[in-house]
Amino acid sequence: MMEKLNQSHSTKNSWRDEVISLPSWLKRPIGKASELSTVQKIIKQRNIHTICEEGRCPNRGECYANQTATFLLMGQTCTRACAFCQVEKGHQPMNLDPDEPQKVADAVSLLGLRYVVLTSVARDDLQDGGAEWFVKVMNAIRLVNPQTQIEVLTPDFWSGKDAVNSQKDRVATVVAANPACYNHNLETVERLQAPVRRGAKYDRSLNVLRLVKEFDPAIPTKSGLMLGLGETEAEIVRAMEDLRAINCDRLTLGQYMRPSLAHLPVQKYWTPEEFTHLGNIAREVGFSHVRSAPLVRSSYHAGEGS
Repeated sequence: MMEKLNQSHSTKNSWRDEVISLPSWLKRPIGKASELSTVQKIIKQRNIHTICEEGRCPNRGECYANQTATFLLMGQTCTRACAFCQVEKGHQPMNLDPDEPQKVADAVSLLGLRYVVLTSVARDDLQDGGAEWFVKVMNAIRLVNPQTQIEVLTPDFWSGKDAVNSQKDRVATVVAANPACYNHNLETVERLQAPVRRGAKYDRSLNVLRLVKEFDPAIPTKSGLMLGLGETEAEIVRAMEDLRAINCDRLTLGQYMRPSLAHLPVQKYWTPEEFTHLGNIAREVGFSHVRSAPLVRSSYHAGEGS
């Protein structure tokens, strides 16, 4: 019993040390309470979700003020269990809400959003992985808000007996709806994929972005990496090169921040200067739009790339 208590105490101290040692550059005000409460009220009233809130994004106040938001489609529960992600997992996903497309469209209109990012939990339980649902929400937004640009941040759409062809068909479905940008994140370097992204693979993710360009070369593609999980600079550069080899246009680099003790610990806090250095490398290898800073997330200033 004493050994267990000591272990528990050690774990708590480790977590406390990590919180205390959080670098100053990762501490920022959450934003104006009025801006946050307005968005949160509209979201809650319609029983819809944003990854800004579900993932407790540190930039949500700034994004709301800039009239951008990222909606989380198809419920809060993911069918996968990635070791970095704070989104709910481990129980039965929600049934699709038939009113969700209209609810999201109404929220976009009420908030006056000029640029919207649509993402989702992984829905491996659905026949098409949720691809057609992305299209339904996009169409609903355009009916009410024809001037609003829509970026998609999709899962890898890898599920089912014929996963290779299924992935191709699902990506084609979303591409045909002509998003302003198609985003799919590698999340981490190739070596760390297995421990970080359970159920996903490096090549599968690269293939999503390759397929987008195959179906419509005019649609900008984007991907993102979290840093601080044990990767090296050489591995990050290799990931950049792999993305450019399939003509990925845009890149985001941000610091991984541990959501809880149940998630992977941070191995390193990359400095702002290191992020600037990596951002310069990204531009040198050919990315047209790069966001590289500790608090950058997938959708940070997304509309500025359009």
